[in-house]
Amino acid sequence: MNTKELFSEAVALSVEDRALLVDSLLRSLDQPESDIDKEWASVANKRLIEMRTGKVQPVPGEEVFERVRMLYLVRAKMDTGSSPV
Repeated sequence: MNTKELFSEAVALSVEDRALLVDSLLRSLDQPESDIDKEWASVANKRLIEMRTGKVQPVPGEEVFERVRMLYLVRAKMDTGSSPV
């Protein structure tokens, strides 16, 4: 099987299976540090539970980047007295 065929089969997988495949491939490139991975898994699981129970609401990525951009512009303007754009 060549790379193109492998890719075609991979993209036909479910989202969950593709995520597992990507995670496995990335782990094969760089061996994880188990203590750090356990901590990240704990944080991710806590956040997932908070989202599923409605304790927190997800924020779309576009909104996050817009907020960061606006903060950058405000701070840059305060530092220089003008907009960096």
